Amino acid sequence: MSGLLAVAACKSTTSDPETNPPTGGETGGEATNGVPDGDAGDAGDTGVAAAEETGPSRGQEALAVLDALQKKIDDESETKADRKQAHEKILEWDDGSAEYAFARAALAGRRAQAQGMKAGGLVEEAEAYALKSIEKDPELREGAAQRLLGSLYVLAPGRMVKHGDSEKGLEMLEKDVEAHPERADSHLRVAEGYIALDDPEPAFSHLCFCLGAKDSMGGEDQRLLAQLIKDVGGEATLGCGG
Repeated sequence: MSGLLAVAACKSTTSDPETNPPTGGETGGEATNGVPDGDAGDAGDTGVAAAEETGPSRGQEALAVLDALQKKIDDESETKADRKQAHEKILEWDDGSAEYAFARAALAGRRAQAQGMKAGGLVEEAEAYALKSIEKDPELREGAAQRLLGSLYVLAPGRMVKHGDSEKGLEMLEKDVEAHPERADSHLRVAEGYIALDDPEPAFSHLCFCLGAKDSMGGEDQRLLAQLIKDVGGEATLGCGG
């Protein structure tokens, strides 16, 4: 899912009638957890079958909600209410896992994109849960929380974050590319960061990489790539392969 992480748009001017998200307890309780009660089985059963029927954890369910929202964003089929509903749905699902923490961070970031400058509380939530996810499992989804957090530090107004700044964010994104050089979304996040900081030339090689891997990218990332290339003056400016 990487696109989200287009928390990038924390500076979006898109408006939303909501302000900060409700705290746990207000929403999310209506969702079922999808976990069967299980069955001890016949006498002499070792319990393996019951374990196999346990089903997904809350953290895995939260990731599924995030992935469903991302698909809508990629397909440009999301409605105005989708981000708010997805975020609120998982608020009471915290199982202490890295999966839940990442999904919570990403969904808060997605909601922040829609709210723009009114999104201070959501940006703080995204930062806090991204840090939790990194602490528990820094390689979850090949460093997805680090990409999210790096982009957040680069792109969000400094007053909205507590533990980083644009310099730290860009360093995190560069390290992510070093750790996952084959990931187009890692290169895209670095390029986006440099361009946002008015230093486009270091972004060129990353944009060239993304052009070569364009077919593997989701719809949202493809659109972002096209916009970034336009922002720097077009493909001819990049000198890819030259």
